[in-house]
Amino acid sequence: MSCAARTAPERLVAAHDAGRLHFFGALASLAARDAFDAHLAPLRTAKWIVYAKRPFGGPEAVLAYLSRYTHRVAIANSRLLAFDGGAVTFKWKDYRRDERDRYKTMTLDAQEFIRRFLIHVLPSGFHRIRHYGLFASAARAKNIVRIRELLAASEGPQQRQAARADADKAGHAEPAASSRQCPCCGGRMILVEIFARGCAPCSVAPGNFRIDTS
Repeated sequence: MSCAARTAPERLVAAHDAGRLHFFGALASLAARDAFDAHLAPLRTAKWIVYAKRPFGGPEAVLAYLSRYTHRVAIANSRLLAFDGGAVTFKWKDYRRDERDRYKTMTLDAQEFIRRFLIHVLPSGFHRIRHYGLFASAARAKNIVRIRELLAASEGPQQRQAARADADKAGHAEPAASSRQCPCCGGRMILVEIFARGCAPCSVAPGNFRIDTS
């Protein structure tokens, strides 16, 4: 039994008494000392058995292994500028500014920096993968086809291609991307629907939107 494991409940109790622990949401009741002691009771009776063996490749191999799980979780190494032992200076991006004024620097106390960093660490059981589940790359195409079947989708990629080909032949081809520019913000406008003159559109876009009939 390690010393750290044996004294962990006592250290948590000391931190609780010092007001260093804060509880929110479903854990708000743990702010009371009695509820907190009851929550720690199983830890005091658990048989902590720590088994550790020397790594085959040395400490460097362990760091290399762990780095694959921790690297770029929340911030890239290139954004870390300085650390003086008590504060961390890093670059951040202000999306409210123009491109040239968007990049800024910020200095935070080391504890506050770690607190913000840990907010981005996913809980146990979650995977840090951009496309996961139904849209995982390995089975995305197959899943989309199956989803369309289950939803009885009336239009698939082949039907959309055929509809575009028919529109091209009829002289109603989609305008070039460069011509679909918002007159207000200059951004690219997304084609929602093409409908005949005098007919009401069938699509319902979320939120407020306007139709440019020019």
